[in-house]
Amino acid sequence: MVDSSHSTGTPDTAPHDVIIVGGGLAGGLIALALHRHAPGCRFLVVEAGCTLGGHHRWSWFETDIPAQERALVEGFHLNGWDEGYDITFPRLTRTLPTAYRSLASAEFHRALMAELPADRVLLETKAAALDDGGVTLADGTRLAAKRVIDCRPFKSSKALAGGWQVFLGQHFKCEKPHGLTRPVIMDASVDQVAPHGNGEAYRFVYVLPLSPDEVFIEDTYYADQPKMDADVLKGRVAEYAHRNGWKGEVIDQEAGILPVISGGDFAAATAEVAIPGVALAGARGGFSHPLTSYTIPFAISNALAIARLIAARPELSGADLAAFCKRRARRHWRGTAYYRMLSRMLFEAAEPGKRVVVFEHFYALKGNLVERFYAGRSTWPDRLRILTGKPPVAIPRAIRALFSSGKPLDTKPLDTKPLNMETPA
Repeated sequence: MVDSSHSTGTPDTAPHDVIIVGGGLAGGLIALALHRHAPGCRFLVVEAGCTLGGHHRWSWFETDIPAQERALVEGFHLNGWDEGYDITFPRLTRTLPTAYRSLASAEFHRALMAELPADRVLLETKAAALDDGGVTLADGTRLAAKRVIDCRPFKSSKALAGGWQVFLGQHFKCEKPHGLTRPVIMDASVDQVAPHGNGEAYRFVYVLPLSPDEVFIEDTYYADQPKMDADVLKGRVAEYAHRNGWKGEVIDQEAGILPVISGGDFAAATAEVAIPGVALAGARGGFSHPLTSYTIPFAISNALAIARLIAARPELSGADLAAFCKRRARRHWRGTAYYRMLSRMLFEAAEPGKRVVVFEHFYALKGNLVERFYAGRSTWPDRLRILTGKPPVAIPRAIRALFSSGKPLDTKPLDTKPLNMETPA
């Protein structure tokens, strides 16, 4: 716990060098990087939930993370598949050779709590206000800090354009071995209709064989509105398990609604959440893949960059750190413009029921092109290749989407129902 007797400190004499607000993926990795690479840094993580990382599963291709950065997550117990992964579409079935990794938030929490000093993490503690001199908690306690990093969840903005990725996954303990040896990253042979008024959408099922008799099945779709009917999605997951002959019980589940950004005014969007002198990181700071919503490569890169900067410059001010993160965010926004254009193609050029054709066209391309795409490192030849060949969308619609500013991102509260555990599929 934190000694609140230090709460009147100024930034120069503050008891904390860094306070990280939000102990999700970005915040947790920043804390880990500071612990390992800036050992003299007195940091504190303030997390409103009861665990670090929330209740999620993060997955990535081995090639998403540069080799020199992988050590930050190699201390976690990861699920891994070196033999590649499968994809299935109405007219295409393929195995690609790229190794795949997955990290459960329960392991993220366990490993961080085992490695970080106990007095560096505050769980079930809500931050009411952040400023350049520290954090005020919901109970009125004041925590002073030289630097504050805001890693709270993404906040939707009318200044952004795009759609949403909606998903619900369940972890099954099967009665007998399921027979899978590789992940199925996309099975888009399923029908393409989103549930309950969300219209037609690009929909696929994602499957991870976690052990010989445990499998994770996730139903995912891209839609224009942030709506989820958990009961319908659970029914679809159960139907998929039944179709494959997998009987057993559900031992865990997760759900989420993530933004798929296709454009907008990034400066205006970040200005809505920025606090003078406070650094922005994570999805709130704009660090995600615009089309896939992947965050882990960017979270790792940012965590290491922040830790190394603080280690090299112990005198660094909160305003300097905020400016550093802002520059990285702007560079990331500029560097991912191509993927936002593809998002516009998906949401505006492709008819909703035919969005699957866009992905089918993409997955027919060379495997190393697919690798670079997910890592956000597509080359110019890659970009041209993705857009050439028989167009998966009508050319006039594609041209309009190319020059469009995108559909404004829906800013209504996320429409979800509470998740309740259910037994077997």
